[in-house]
Amino acid sequence: MKTTVTKLLTFTLACILLLSLVACNQVEKTGIWEEATYLSDKTFGSGEKTLTVEVSAEDQSVTFTVKTDKKTVGEALLEHDLIGGEEGAYGLYIKKVNGMTADYDVDRTYWAFYVNGEYAMTGVDTTEIDEDATYKLERAK
Repeated sequence: MKTTVTKLLTFTLACILLLSLVACNQVEKTGIWEEATYLSDKTFGSGEKTLTVEVSAEDQSVTFTVKTDKKTVGEALLEHDLIGGEEGAYGLYIKKVNGMTADYDVDRTYWAFYVNGEYAMTGVDTTEIDEDATYKLERAK
């Protein structure tokens, strides 16, 4: 009887640990994240180049790994419908990332683009993929 209880307790604790690890890889579906297409880290594509993009909003984030043959970060993200927006005088004005909207004209928010932790001096549509770089799109005010 004692062995059965010990096995059951061990199994229960293992299940709790597994569920905790899975939950750590997901964000809560609240606030702006209710609009999100993906709530956990995800990999897309099968190309020669690999880039990693962190998407951050309201103190939560997910990371996308994109394998692509495209030349720019913007092309790679557009290829998998991870971003959307409109063409403007300065290139692509991103309004949606991972299904979440930021529109300065509506709510004074926008998608800030960072390369290696620094605010990018070029847009996603003109930033060539550097596999050693880290990219981030952050919903900002």
